This record gives sequence, structure tokens and C-alpha cells, in this order.
Amino acid sequence: MAAEIHSRPQSRRPVLLSKVEGHQDAVSAALLIPKEDGVITAGEDRTIRVWLKRDSGQYWPSIYHTMSSPCSAMAYHHESRRIFVGQDNGAIMEFHISEDFNKMNFVKTYPAHQNRVSAITFCLASEWVISTGHDKCVSWMCTRSGSMLGRHYFTSWASCLQYDHETQHAFVGDYSGQITLLKLEQNTCSVITTLKGHEGSITSLWWDPVQRLLFSGASDHSIIMWDIGGRKGRTLLLQGHHDKVQAICYIQLTRQLVSCSADGGIAVWNMDISREEAPQWLESDSCQKCEQPFFWNIKQMWDTKTIGLRQHHCRKCGQAVCGKCSTKRSSYPIMGFEFQVRVCDSCFESIKDEDRTSLATFHEGKHNISHMSMDISRGLMVTCGSDRIVKIWDMTPVVGCSLATGFSSR
Repeated sequence: MAAEIHSRPQSRRPVLLSKVEGHQDAVSAALLIPKEDGVITAGEDRTIRVWLKRDSGQYWPSIYHTMSSPCSAMAYHHESRRIFVGQDNGAIMEFHISEDFNKMNFVKTYPAHQNRVSAITFCLASEWVISTGHDKCVSWMCTRSGSMLGRHYFTSWASCLQYDHETQHAFVGDYSGQITLLKLEQNTCSVITTLKGHEGSITSLWWDPVQRLLFSGASDHSIIMWDIGGRKGRTLLLQGHHDKVQAICYIQLTRQLVSCSADGGIAVWNMDISREEAPQWLESDSCQKCEQPFFWNIKQMWDTKTIGLRQHHCRKCGQAVCGKCSTKRSSYPIMGFEFQVRVCDSCFESIKDEDRTSLATFHEGKHNISHMSMDISRGLMVTCGSDRIVKIWDMTPVVGCSLATGFSSR
């Protein structure tokens, strides 16, 4: 469906309120300014910009600052008006924005990484700026002194980061598909655990400190919910995107998860229901339904004088089955499968029509999305990507938050 700019919601789908154009290269990050009619963007064209809405309804940059290297990540702390911009050269630069958002003053440079910065977060309580980078490490630095406090290295590029300010736990996703949970101390850290479940690189993370849930999106097109709070390591798999999941945001108030993918897909998942955990795939030398051997089971093939079959897995029960015993396809949203997947014939018979009712809504953003952020209190979302366009959305028709204010196309 084409995204059209409306003055008020026309249906239960995201409403495009505004487009912001002007970057000369891909936009790496875009953040909504809380309680303001404005957006902060950072781009590969080496610019950091603050866009404010004028009386004409158009957005114009009130601040336009050129950096020495392409901007790759950004964090903004509204109460202190501090912006931290990560760069392709590994440095992080801190700026302070004036209250009228018309002036930006340089504060200091942090030598955080030896390669591209991939994610940044700022903790006011400890005065730490924490970041990940393509030099395969997470670093944390003191914002008072500008000095390095500690680093921890991984075997792959560190791609995304979430931080629990109360417990000082950091979640770091990397290109190997692994998520590492670290406890950060003043000058050291300890590895608490590693989470493995994705078949592709981790592209996005979201931590909800209230319910103690971690959500991860990956290049395998899937999302996993990790119950860190203790329910025996329970995980839920969500599959509905057709490209890598670039950004996620969990709305704790309405128990909904918003996710965006590289092909422009925007999904809103209902997490306020009892979902089923996807089963572990079972291994067997023969089909667990008809007992015919798989092609590596040479002994049984010889004994039965039969040709081995290819192994598949039923997504509902996890059993190893042959193609003849898994000829059906079905969606099964309660287990996270929003589109049709392979199921064995017996599981297909057990799935009722009402079991196939979707538990998510899917929408088209009509542009490449590489980054997304939300202002949950206003039900607003901003997306940006390699097409150099920034889009501001009213998400209240689909997420049920309070009506957006300040961004209506008057």
C-alpha cells in the first residue's frame, strides 16, 4: 500500500505525517526530540542535523554541522541536551544543544574504537558513554574525564547494544549471531551468559527493564524474545518479515512489539497473549513418522534396500521428517509463524482455522529502512535509510497509544 500524507488517520495503519529530505547520503540514525516538533539526524554524508518544523509545515535544519568522518550511530539525552555521535573512524563526539535547538556546541571527543562505531548509549547516573564497534569490542568511557574505563573484545563485529542502567548489564549483539550479556564495572567486566538462537547476524536489540525481556532482530529475518527475568530461559520466535530486521521497539504499556525490516516492512506484534515456544529441532537417522532412512543412514539403506531421503523438520512439533510426511504448509501465529511454514501431516490436521488467525499487522513503509526510533508517549515513529529520506509516522492507529501531538500535518 502506498504511504500517503493525511491530516488524520484514515484506517488502522501507520499514517505518514511528514517526509524530511536533504541528506546527500544514507541516513544512519534519526531520533525524535521529546515534546518538540523536531528530529535529529546523523548521516553518512558526515552531517549531524537538527530539523524543526516551520510555520509552513516544512522541516528545515536549524543546526547543520559537518563532521570529519561519516556518522554511523547517535544517542541523545534530552534532559541534559547532550548528543553523542559515533563515526566511521571509531571516534565519538559529544555536543551540547541549546534550549531553542538553534545552536550546538562541541564538548569533547572520545577515542572509543579503532573502527566504525555501531551503537551508543549514555548513562547519566554513572556518567558513562557505552558503545560497540566494528573493531569487535564494547567500550565504556567516563564523560567527566573523557578517559577509557574498559573494553571487552568479541570474535566478531559488535553490531548493536542495549544497557540496563539499574543493574549495569550490557547486551551486545554481534555478526556471528550471538548475544553476550556483560556486567560492567568501573574498570572491568564479567561475562554473565551468551544467548544463541539466530542463524544470522544480530542487527537490532531492545531491552525492557520492567518485564526484563530482551528482543533481538537478525539478518535471518526473525525476531526472538528472550525472557531474562527467569522463566527457565523461555524464548519466543517471531517470523513475519521477508528481509533482515533492522530495528525493534517494545511498547510495555500496550504489550506490542514494533519492528522494521530492510525492505520497508513495518510489523506490529501482539505480545499480550499466551504464545507457544517453538520446539527444538530433533535429530534422527530416519523419519520419525514413517521410519524411512535419511540419506546418510547407510546401514538402514543397505538393510532395507531403499534410497535415503532428505531430512526436514516440522515447525510445530520439531520432529525430523521426510518430504512425504510433511507435504503441507501452514501459518501458526501463536508460535510466531505468520506466514506458511513446513509442518508434518499430523500437525497440519491438528491446526484449526482459528489457530491461523494473525497475531500481527504488517504495513509497507515504502522506503529502505535501516534505523527506526519511537516516541512512545506520543505514538510517533521515525524511520530512515539508504534512500536518504526520513519519514515521521503516526503509529497510534495500530499501537493504541495516546494521540500524537505536534506532528499533525496542519
